[in-house]
Amino acid sequence: MKKILILNGPNLNLLGMRQPDVYGSTTLAEIEDQCRMHAKTLGVEVECKQSNHEGELIDWIHATRQSHTAIVLNAGAYTHTSIAIMDAISSVERPVIELHLSNIHQRESFRHTSYISKVAKGLICGLGAHGYTLAMDAALRILEEEG
Repeated sequence: MKKILILNGPNLNLLGMRQPDVYGSTTLAEIEDQCRMHAKTLGVEVECKQSNHEGELIDWIHATRQSHTAIVLNAGAYTHTSIAIMDAISSVERPVIELHLSNIHQRESFRHTSYISKVAKGLICGLGAHGYTLAMDAALRILEEEG
């Protein structure tokens, strides 16, 4: 059975409380519940994790070699700074969909650079919490196409 890792980076544990005008009022727990419900309709497994620590995110990415078929990654601010996460994605040979709740291209100029985009199969941004289920659909489509 296909298994998708939904991986969230720093400060995403504060969703619903932190800058709701930018990130929306949906909490991370609510997003994870939506992903689990969507996974049932797709007939796949999903695992959701969040960490504020770069090394832990990298360890989880590495672990997907044995446990998951795809990754949906909202790396938060690490998107714009972490060559280490970029290298980890390159090393696992799993399709990764980069995800952002806000449209990073409409925000501060430093957010326009993404190390994740250089190695991700695709990017979804600016669609709020709905982006997570769209990213799951995209990951499965890529898996089907790559057969």
